[in-house]
Amino acid sequence: MSSEKRNIRSLSTAELIAFFAEIDQPRFRADQVEQWLWQKQVKSFDEMTNLPKEVRPQLEAHFVVNELTIAEEQLSDDGTVKLAFQLHDGRVVEGVLIPAGDRMTACISSQVGCSLTCKFCATGRLKRMRNLDPDEIFDQVVAIKAMAKKYYDKPLTNVVYMGMGEPLLNYKNVLTSIDRISDDVGLGMSPKRITVSTAGISKMIQKLAEDTVRFRLALSLHAANDAKRSEIMPINEQNSLDSLAESLAYFHENTRNRVTYEYIIFKGFNDTLKDADELISFHKKIPGRVNIIEYNPIDEGEFEQADPEKVDAFAQHLERNGVNVNIRRSRGKDIDAACGQLANKNQIANEVAP
Repeated sequence: MSSEKRNIRSLSTAELIAFFAEIDQPRFRADQVEQWLWQKQVKSFDEMTNLPKEVRPQLEAHFVVNELTIAEEQLSDDGTVKLAFQLHDGRVVEGVLIPAGDRMTACISSQVGCSLTCKFCATGRLKRMRNLDPDEIFDQVVAIKAMAKKYYDKPLTNVVYMGMGEPLLNYKNVLTSIDRISDDVGLGMSPKRITVSTAGISKMIQKLAEDTVRFRLALSLHAANDAKRSEIMPINEQNSLDSLAESLAYFHENTRNRVTYEYIIFKGFNDTLKDADELISFHKKIPGRVNIIEYNPIDEGEFEQADPEKVDAFAQHLERNGVNVNIRRSRGKDIDAACGQLANKNQIANEVAP
């Protein structure tokens, strides 16, 4: 065995079983350890009290339990809670608790920074440092779940991968984290309450279909016109609307899950009835729910929020044409916690920045 300690939560069940076989322990020790790590979320081997005392030092000698810590906590006037999480290597990501009645949603990150350069998103201005490990994603949910209890005395009901990073560019780790979040030896959350949001990577959406995932998928659409979409989302140049429609149809066929379309509405850019008609045409190819999202300004951003009258007229036009539409109002804007605003504008991130 290597002398370098490994993060024990990076091991598969099979790898844990193999480790215990090497030290002449039965395979059920792996089940015990996984229960401690993922269901009870302990951070030290000494807490694993149903393991023999002679086994715990051997775990300590070979493994570490990487920890995510809450470095900063902010409470918005509207009740939204934003957390800055410091990772084991000092990097920082952000997550948000979004309360709405009995619905408590954790918005979590999948990467440190982002390699995409969507013009309206603050995270897109940060370079991608690295992918998050499954345990780092899982621990964000655990921490935000605790915030729902602390501030509202309510359980966490939903998880959305809509924080920092593009989830489908961290495919394996994101899917592993979802397995852990939904597993009974974990958080036991239904996959139907988990949504992964993507800027639109056709081949990875096809892979989701082939893996017959059970969670929900959201596409950050924002324009149903290739020229406009490419202008604000350069990824569209390699993933056209036609290719996305084809991959989404394949996804729906394989998973039977309907897709949600996220549409941030910008003043003078994508807020006309012609834009709405283009969205209606795209929606007819692959029907799904449309969320119209209020734009949240970012530093030195070139876009503005559309006029409320325009937003209402846009939504009404969609509804008249058979589109299931919802207008999502901004939450947490005063603490830069709203959609598109996560940019590590926190003290701890500035302290550790290279």
